[in-house]
Amino acid sequence: MRQTSKNGSPASKTARGGPWCGCRQATSLLLLTLLIACRGRTTADSSGGDVALLATGSGSLVNIYAATGANALSPAAARARPLVYVPNSKGGSVTVIDPATYTVVRTFKTGKVPQHVVPSYDMTHLWVANNASNSLTPIDPVTGADGPHVSVDDPYNLYFTPDGKSALVLAEKLHRVDFRDPDDFHLVQSLKVDCRGIDHMEFTSDGRYAIATCEYSGQLVKLDLAKREVVGYLMLDPGRWSEFKSTVSDFVHRRRHHVLEVPSMPQDIRSSADGRVFYVADMQAGGVYLVDPVTFERLGFIETGVGTHGIYPSRDGKLLYVTNRGWTTIAGGHHGPGTVSVVSPAEQKVVATWPIPGGGSPDMGNVTADGRELWVSGRYDDEVYVFDTKSGRLTHRIPVGREPHGLCVWPQPGRYSLGHTGNMR
Repeated sequence: MRQTSKNGSPASKTARGGPWCGCRQATSLLLLTLLIACRGRTTADSSGGDVALLATGSGSLVNIYAATGANALSPAAARARPLVYVPNSKGGSVTVIDPATYTVVRTFKTGKVPQHVVPSYDMTHLWVANNASNSLTPIDPVTGADGPHVSVDDPYNLYFTPDGKSALVLAEKLHRVDFRDPDDFHLVQSLKVDCRGIDHMEFTSDGRYAIATCEYSGQLVKLDLAKREVVGYLMLDPGRWSEFKSTVSDFVHRRRHHVLEVPSMPQDIRSSADGRVFYVADMQAGGVYLVDPVTFERLGFIETGVGTHGIYPSRDGKLLYVTNRGWTTIAGGHHGPGTVSVVSPAEQKVVATWPIPGGGSPDMGNVTADGRELWVSGRYDDEVYVFDTKSGRLTHRIPVGREPHGLCVWPQPGRYSLGHTGNMR
């Protein structure tokens, strides 16, 4: 298995917890400044990706979240009925919550093991990814009504290329990324990947590459979207994985019995606002790895909490809300030591930690359109948590179905959706 970056440098070049290279950061900032000066206010390329620029007191800086500010809804999103959709993975259903009253308005059946509720690229549909039923369930966001299933192989997660031309189905069990038509989901091309448990994905600011996490092999995989090919792989903690090789023969057995513990388990992945650093939540490491998406190298590590899982940018892109599920295995118990860490990319540190009184298991979700609340599923406690983003206080706990997972707050600000639970641009 390849374990080097595109430029051939060792994947372990930067040790876990290693410092950020100040000279490199200064050089990158200088290059970024020159790039902005040459490009002007906004740039676009043939891949469909674009770089938004945010005017600040010290000049203009790239901000990929510039169009996702508070209440900046597109016409399509503005037509939606404000609701929160909660897929209950072990219940085969979606619970729908009215965010104004914090009450459940209905629960409807889906296929088996619904994993995530995903906004379409043009925001005219929401899609429930029914992993074990090989199907997607459409939801009309204007009414909240569900429709007939669409057949899709192994849809653990769903993304869309920045140009909107392809839907990317992360087929976890099949070890594939399937490029599909974003309208009718017919298969265009399957790309096999040499990693176990392809999971979550993020896109470079120019729209040319995607980097996905491999949950069960401790890797990242980088894809060239135009060529539809793998660029390279990066091991997040190669030293610990070399020690693990002696027991890797037990992998299937341990996973089947839900006691799998591997050296690193990368989960969600999100970009900083300037596009220069990707943050990778690692459930085993208990924090986020910092990765350069261009050179495909590790830059450092920030410790957050037990079972680090989801990452969500604030409405101004200045903070990242990181959920710590409280468990380092793929099965957990009730009332674990779950928390939410608030990470400042500018300071590269945790600036606040939000506890859950009595314990919990915060997993996946999103920030409300106004930015005032963070909604996340409580994976092993069959509930949903609502946090006040200003105070960090847990304001509501709402009972839902069994093992809620990829919760979607809708509508969300932005020009288009790149998928997942609302990866907006």
